[in-house]
Amino acid sequence: MIKISKEFKAGIATIVILGLFYWGFSYLKGRNLLRGGLNSYYTTYQNINGLRKSSAVTVNGFTVGSVIDIYFSQDPAQKGELIVEFTIEEDFKFSKNSIAKIYSAGLMGGKSLAIVPADDDSELAKPGDYLKGDVESDMLSSFTNKLNPLQSKIENAITNIDSVAHDVNVLLSDDMIGNLQSSIENINQILATLNNTSKTIDNVIAKNETNLDATLKSMSATTKNLKVFSDSLAQVKILSISKKINNTAASLDSITAGIQAGNGTLGKLTKDEKLYNNLEQASKELEELLRDMKEHPKRFVHFSLFGKKAKPYKETTDK
Repeated sequence: MIKISKEFKAGIATIVILGLFYWGFSYLKGRNLLRGGLNSYYTTYQNINGLRKSSAVTVNGFTVGSVIDIYFSQDPAQKGELIVEFTIEEDFKFSKNSIAKIYSAGLMGGKSLAIVPADDDSELAKPGDYLKGDVESDMLSSFTNKLNPLQSKIENAITNIDSVAHDVNVLLSDDMIGNLQSSIENINQILATLNNTSKTIDNVIAKNETNLDATLKSMSATTKNLKVFSDSLAQVKILSISKKINNTAASLDSITAGIQAGNGTLGKLTKDEKLYNNLEQASKELEELLRDMKEHPKRFVHFSLFGKKAKPYKETTDK
């Protein structure tokens, strides 16, 4: 029988203890060594909203990995951003365009990381790739976001109520109440005066009702008479004008008939061709005489400043 030394037993125990310690440490960091190989992926956030190491990584609520590390980025261009490293089981494949979303896993505020696969045919994610990060609003944040507009409306309503209350206080001041009472008294006096005036008018109408009826009847009769007189006068004027027009037309007909018959000067001119010819011949001779007087005035005008007889005119012939 082979004897095992105490030193060997102590070495085996030490190795087992170290293995259990490493497995426990890895498990606490989110690495389950009993599940086989795991792949690491990364994502970045401005605010992780309470996400911790060893938080579960899920797909449709099913745990497929865990968060193993969270640290600040050393890149100056990403100063202040947090890098989250998480592991995924080897048998789960997803698109490189998928989203890593932080969400609330329960009512107590625990955070988990969900992989939201992209619905496309893009390249599959490989270990070491960075996924786009997103943060889902929790119940408190959602309630706060919905409460903010309501709070603003309530504040505006309170401000309006204060303004209305101030206006009411101004209206209910002693001076304003006194002015209202004075205005109401004046309105009552005016109404009373109008009432008395109305009664007086009613009395006057009642006392003179008979006279008013007679006056209205007289006015009606007078209007009818004026209408009849106006119509008669218009008819008389129309008849007189019509007679004058008829007489004028008859005179024109008579004059036209006389001219056509050769009566009178105009009639003779239109009917006696010999008279027309004589007038035309006389007109031509008069025209020739005037032309001769214009061209040879000495034939017709002789005068002397000293009383001598004028020499007889001798007609010269042009050579």
